[in-house]
Amino acid sequence: MKTIVVGIGNPILGDDGVGIHILRSLQKQGKYPDHICFEEAPTGGMNLLDLIHGFDTAILIDAVSFDEKEKGLVELYSLDSFSTLHATNPHDVSFPEALSLAHQLGDSKIPKKICIVGVNIKSHPIEFTETLSPSVKNSIPRAVNMVDDLLKRHTNKNN
Repeated sequence: MKTIVVGIGNPILGDDGVGIHILRSLQKQGKYPDHICFEEAPTGGMNLLDLIHGFDTAILIDAVSFDEKEKGLVELYSLDSFSTLHATNPHDVSFPEALSLAHQLGDSKIPKKICIVGVNIKSHPIEFTETLSPSVKNSIPRAVNMVDDLLKRHTNKNN
Protein backbone atom coordinates (compact mmCIF):
# COMPACT_ATOMS: atom_id res chain seq x y z
CA MET A 1 0.00 0.00 0.00
CA LYS A 2 1.57 3.26 -1.14
CA THR A 3 0.98 6.41 0.87
CA ILE A 4 1.80 10.00 -0.02
CA VAL A 5 2.04 12.84 2.46
CA VAL A 6 1.75 16.25 0.81
CA GLY A 7 2.60 19.57 2.44
CA ILE A 8 0.60 22.25 0.66
CA GLY A 9 1.28 25.97 0.65
CA ASN A 10 3.80 28.64 -0.11
CA PRO A 11 6.59 29.00 2.46
CA ILE A 12 7.20 32.65 1.54
CA LEU A 13 3.60 33.64 2.34
CA GLY A 14 3.81 33.35 6.12
CA ASP A 15 1.18 31.13 7.72
CA ASP A 16 0.02 29.86 4.31
CA GLY A 17 3.25 27.80 4.23
CA VAL A 18 2.54 25.86 7.42
CA GLY A 19 1.87 22.64 5.45
CA ILE A 20 5.40 22.79 4.01
CA HIS A 21 6.90 23.43 7.46
CA ILE A 22 5.05 20.43 8.92
CA LEU A 23 6.11 18.19 6.03
CA ARG A 24 9.75 19.18 6.48
CA SER A 25 9.53 18.44 10.21
CA LEU A 26 8.21 14.96 9.42
CA GLN A 27 10.99 14.34 6.91
CA LYS A 28 13.66 15.34 9.44
CA GLN A 29 12.52 12.45 11.64
CA GLY A 30 13.62 10.05 8.90
CA LYS A 31 11.80 7.10 10.42
CA TYR A 32 9.31 6.14 7.75
CA PRO A 33 9.30 3.07 5.47
CA ASP A 34 9.99 3.35 1.75
CA HIS A 35 6.33 2.98 0.73
CA ILE A 36 5.59 6.41 2.26
CA CYS A 37 6.39 9.29 -0.07
CA PHE A 38 6.72 12.95 0.99
CA GLU A 39 6.08 15.80 -1.45
CA GLU A 40 5.68 19.58 -1.35
CA ALA A 41 2.89 21.18 -3.38
CA PRO A 42 2.70 24.93 -3.89
CA THR A 43 -0.65 24.59 -5.71
CA GLY A 44 -3.85 22.57 -5.52
CA GLY A 45 -6.45 21.56 -8.07
CA MET A 46 -5.32 19.48 -11.03
CA ASN A 47 -1.64 19.72 -10.03
CA LEU A 48 -2.39 18.21 -6.63
CA LEU A 49 -4.52 15.50 -8.21
CA ASP A 50 -1.64 14.62 -10.52
CA LEU A 51 0.74 14.43 -7.55
CA ILE A 52 -1.38 11.92 -5.57
CA HIS A 53 -2.34 9.84 -8.63
CA GLY A 54 -1.45 6.16 -8.22
CA PHE A 55 -1.23 6.17 -4.41
CA ASP A 56 -3.58 4.19 -2.15
CA THR A 57 -3.72 6.83 0.60
CA ALA A 58 -3.07 10.58 0.58
CA ILE A 59 -2.54 12.71 3.66
CA LEU A 60 -2.71 16.39 2.77
CA ILE A 61 -1.33 18.98 5.19
CA ASP A 62 -2.53 22.52 4.65
CA ALA A 63 -3.56 25.80 6.18
CA VAL A 64 -7.31 26.24 6.63
CA SER A 65 -9.19 29.41 7.44
CA PHE A 66 -12.09 29.40 9.89
CA ASP A 67 -12.51 32.78 11.60
CA GLU A 68 -14.66 31.26 14.34
CA LYS A 69 -11.94 28.78 15.37
CA GLU A 70 -8.76 29.38 17.34
CA LYS A 71 -5.70 30.33 15.30
CA GLY A 72 -3.24 27.43 15.33
CA LEU A 73 -5.93 24.79 15.95
CA VAL A 74 -4.94 21.48 14.34
CA GLU A 75 -7.78 19.25 13.14
CA LEU A 76 -8.31 16.24 10.92
CA TYR A 77 -10.71 16.85 8.04
CA SER A 78 -12.27 14.90 5.22
CA LEU A 79 -13.07 16.53 1.89
CA ASP A 80 -16.69 16.69 3.03
CA SER A 81 -15.68 19.00 5.90
CA PHE A 82 -15.58 22.02 3.62
CA SER A 83 -18.72 23.63 2.25
CA THR A 84 -16.66 25.33 -0.46
CA LEU A 85 -13.11 25.02 -1.63
CA HIS A 86 -11.97 27.52 -4.20
CA ALA A 87 -9.07 27.23 -6.59
CA THR A 88 -6.24 29.59 -5.75
CA ASN A 89 -5.37 29.90 -9.41
CA PRO A 90 -7.98 31.37 -11.79
CA HIS A 91 -6.75 28.97 -14.49
CA ASP A 92 -7.37 25.85 -12.39
CA VAL A 93 -10.20 24.15 -10.52
CA SER A 94 -10.45 23.43 -6.81
CA PHE A 95 -9.16 20.10 -5.54
CA PRO A 96 -12.68 18.67 -4.92
CA GLU A 97 -13.67 19.70 -8.46
CA ALA A 98 -10.55 17.97 -9.83
CA LEU A 99 -11.41 14.81 -7.85
CA SER A 100 -14.99 14.90 -9.08
CA LEU A 101 -13.83 15.22 -12.68
CA ALA A 102 -11.40 12.29 -12.26
CA HIS A 103 -14.19 10.12 -10.83
CA GLN A 104 -16.56 11.10 -13.63
CA LEU A 105 -13.91 10.10 -16.16
CA GLY A 106 -13.54 6.70 -14.48
CA ASP A 107 -10.03 7.23 -13.14
CA SER A 108 -9.30 4.26 -10.88
CA LYS A 109 -5.89 5.46 -9.68
CA ILE A 110 -7.18 8.12 -7.27
CA PRO A 111 -6.36 7.30 -3.62
CA LYS A 112 -9.20 5.48 -1.87
CA LYS A 113 -8.43 7.36 1.35
CA ILE A 114 -7.74 11.09 1.39
CA CYS A 115 -7.55 13.02 4.64
CA ILE A 116 -6.53 16.55 5.43
CA VAL A 117 -4.58 17.72 8.45
CA GLY A 118 -5.46 21.39 8.67
CA VAL A 119 -3.96 24.16 10.76
CA ASN A 120 -6.29 27.11 11.22
CA ILE A 121 -4.63 30.36 10.20
CA LYS A 122 -7.81 32.47 10.13
CA SER A 123 -8.17 34.88 7.27
CA HIS A 124 -5.43 37.43 6.92
CA PRO A 125 -3.96 39.73 4.30
CA ILE A 126 -1.28 38.12 2.16
CA GLU A 127 2.12 38.91 3.56
CA PHE A 128 5.49 38.03 2.06
CA THR A 129 7.49 36.46 4.87
CA GLU A 130 9.08 33.11 5.64
CA THR A 131 8.14 33.47 9.30
CA LEU A 132 5.08 31.82 10.80
CA SER A 133 2.98 33.61 13.42
CA PRO A 134 3.67 32.31 16.96
CA SER A 135 0.37 30.42 17.34
CA VAL A 136 0.74 28.72 13.96
CA LYS A 137 4.40 27.88 14.59
CA ASN A 138 3.48 26.37 17.96
CA SER A 139 0.96 24.10 16.20
CA ILE A 140 3.64 22.27 14.20
CA PRO A 141 4.43 19.59 16.84
CA ARG A 142 0.70 18.79 17.24
CA ALA A 143 0.28 18.47 13.47
CA VAL A 144 3.42 16.32 13.17
CA ASN A 145 2.04 14.00 15.87
CA MET A 146 -1.33 13.81 14.11
CA VAL A 147 0.25 12.87 10.76
CA ASP A 148 2.60 10.42 12.51
CA ASP A 149 -0.41 8.73 14.19
CA LEU A 150 -2.22 8.51 10.85
CA LEU A 151 0.83 6.93 9.24
CA LYS A 152 1.22 4.42 12.08
CA ARG A 153 -2.44 3.42 11.86
CA HIS A 154 -2.26 3.05 8.11
CA THR A 155 1.00 1.07 8.22
CA ASN A 156 -0.29 -1.25 10.95
CA LYS A 157 -3.51 -1.97 9.00
CA ASN A 158 -1.54 -3.05 5.96
CA ASN A 159 1.13 -5.24 7.55
